[in-house]
Amino acid sequence: MTEPTPRTRGSDRTREAIVETALRLFRERGYEATTMRAIAAEAGVSVGNAYYYFASKEVLVQAYYDRAQAEHEAACEKLLATEHRFAARLAGVLREWVRVSEPYHEFAVKFFKHAAEPSNPLNPFSAESSPARDASIAIYRRVVEGSSDRMDSELRAELPELLWLMSMGVVLFWVHDESEGCRRTHRFIELTVPLVDRLVGLSHLPGLRGVARDFIAGVHELRE
Repeated sequence: MTEPTPRTRGSDRTREAIVETALRLFRERGYEATTMRAIAAEAGVSVGNAYYYFASKEVLVQAYYDRAQAEHEAACEKLLATEHRFAARLAGVLREWVRVSEPYHEFAVKFFKHAAEPSNPLNPFSAESSPARDASIAIYRRVVEGSSDRMDSELRAELPELLWLMSMGVVLFWVHDESEGCRRTHRFIELTVPLVDRLVGLSHLPGLRGVARDFIAGVHELRE
């Protein structure tokens, strides 16, 4: 492995300083009111240097997505290495997402209207968001693949993406959750995970296997 040079280390520090500054200003001033010029000034770099690292504010938010995703992966590592029950794995991963995202809750509330626009590159379903989306789906793939629970084989293959879609529902609930410590979001997870666990657990039974296959076929059709 090539050792980082002083130049690359300095470049990484500059990039990190810009990201840190942007996230702080997004939280303090809001996404719309924060300009690249303001970010550059607060970070102590030139505007041209800021644009060298990040072509736009949208790219900075993508950097936030990547950072949040990395933090979530690290937070889930112990759980996924030691727990093998599907429900506990899923609930734990969702709870860890809420925990690591808590510092950005106020920012997310202000920012969500932009991310919710179908044509916005910050939309979690956009092509620009695909790296963070794929990394998130990979976590739910680990949830499924490391589970000792029985489930329909075809459903097992499709489940990671379906669980990611479920997590988007948790995100939406969390954005609008004003309870202390996002207590209502944690309760939402407690209520929904057992339902998903029950449906997944029943999917291998002969009488319900056909229903699971019909559902999967519908998912495939909607993707086309």
